[in-house]
Parts: sequence; structure tokens; C-alpha cells
Amino acid sequence: MKPEKDLKSILKNLKYRDDAQVQKQLVDQSIDLKIRMGRIKRKIVVMSGKGGVGKSMTTANLALAFARAGHKVGILDVDLNGPCIPKMLGVQGKFEITEEGAIPPVGPYGMKIASMEFLLKQEDTPVQWKGPMELSPVWLGLMEMNVIREFLADISWGELDYLFTDLPPGAAADKPPVIAGFIPELDGAVVVATPSEVTKAVVKKSIHYARGAGIPMLGLIENMSGAICPECSTTVTLYEGGCTDICAEMDLPLLGKIPFDQKLANACDYGKPLDTEHPISKNFSDIASHLHDFLESKKY
Repeated sequence: MKPEKDLKSILKNLKYRDDAQVQKQLVDQSIDLKIRMGRIKRKIVVMSGKGGVGKSMTTANLALAFARAGHKVGILDVDLNGPCIPKMLGVQGKFEITEEGAIPPVGPYGMKIASMEFLLKQEDTPVQWKGPMELSPVWLGLMEMNVIREFLADISWGELDYLFTDLPPGAAADKPPVIAGFIPELDGAVVVATPSEVTKAVVKKSIHYARGAGIPMLGLIENMSGAICPECSTTVTLYEGGCTDICAEMDLPLLGKIPFDQKLANACDYGKPLDTEHPISKNFSDIASHLHDFLESKKY
């Protein structure tokens, strides 16, 4: 008998013990997740593929716009190593553990916020991976995905109109699609990019990867589309060109343009959302209205 055939024969006849009932746990998690997500009407992920483009800021303010319009909104912050949604929205607290699951803290306009931040002992405590995961990026990635899947399955959102998921920075193009795959009946992804040529080149790769994984692309938000002078309120150009070229090339709607603004930066830093009359709040309100109408029409 050839060595490879002998090995296949041995592996075929091996019987594995499952004392920890890992398979049952995974099945139960999947069922819990599907039930909880079934009570949420619309599920949207916010992604980029490039770090530093303002993805979390966009998620927070887009969710705010929907909540201000009267929708029941939740935000899921799945950036395990750098969660920042709670700080941007001025939300503190812990999960309330009940028989129904972990109930998230409530933020502005009744928004429910779930974040790894609420599981840390102190604000500056990092999430650290110990044991064999330190030796292999493959095992590290697998551990992160398992934590996110369990995190999703344990959260009790109740009934929501919209759930926005702030995906991790794009250190690896495969992470957003894998995480998005944990969310049943995902409506699609909103992509965030700056007009930088370097950023656009990276974002295009992520769009290709996500589409290949079957994730619908709802549109792109151009962030840092110029900068507003704090003295005279004039908008100055930061980058040559814009994101219209990438939208045309990728057949992607341009949902809106958000300029860099000192008041917006301070609002995020100190957890005090901009008032509804601020021009950027109105920009996000327009984007939210367009997205809502588009999703209700079910033309994608």
C-alpha cells in the first residue's frame, strides 16, 4: 500500500471526540444569530479596505441621521483592537446580561450600541491575544473571527429598523467579507473612501473582493472632500480630483461628499454629535434619505 493511501485510510477511520460539544455550540450560535437578526429589518455594513479614511466617523453619523429620521437604529462596532464608536457617540456603560442575551447600552436618539469597548476593564485596556495565536497570523485571524461570531450571536437587539456594522480597518481584504458573511440577509455595504489616489487604489481591491463574496454594494461616501476653513468657512481642496472616477469605474453610486471640518472632528473626539442644523448633519441626512428610499424600492 502506498504511504499516501495508507494515511488516507487511517484518517478515514479516525473517530473524533467532541467532549466540549464544539459542533453543537456552533449550531446553537448560528440559530441564535439568525433569530436575533430576523428581528432587524435592514442590515448594512460600512467598509473601506483602507485605514484612516474616517469609516467609524461615517458609521456613527450615518446611523445618527437614520435615528434622527425616526428609525430604530443599532450600531455594531466589530473592530476588536480599536473600538471607537462608543467614544464618538459619548456612550458609556456595560452590556446588561439577561436570559435573552446581552442587551447593549443606549446612546443618542435611543440608538443601541454594541462594542468590544464595553467588555474591557478600562478605557485604555487593549485586546490581547495569548497562547499559540501569537505564533501564527492564520490562527490569530481564526480566533478573531470566532470571537466576532460569538459576539454577534450573544447580542439581543430586539426589533430594529436598521443595524449598521462598523467593520475593522482593511488590513486584510478578506476580513470584511468574512464578517459580513456572519450577518444573515445582509442588505449591502456602504464604502468609505477619500479622494486620495492611494486610497482609491486600495478601496477598489476591497470592492472587487466583497463583490466576489456576494456582498451588494450600496454606494460610496467620499470623506475628506476638501476641508472647511474654521475662520472663513471656505472649503479648500485637499486632494486633486475626487471619487467620481472610481464610482464610474466600479459602477457604484456616489452617495455624498463629506468635507473635513474642525467641528465634526471635535464632535467625534468628545462624543458630542453635531446639531441637526450643521451642514454636515444635513449631508448625512440626505445620504440617509437616499439610502432608505433605495432600499425600500428593492431595486438592487
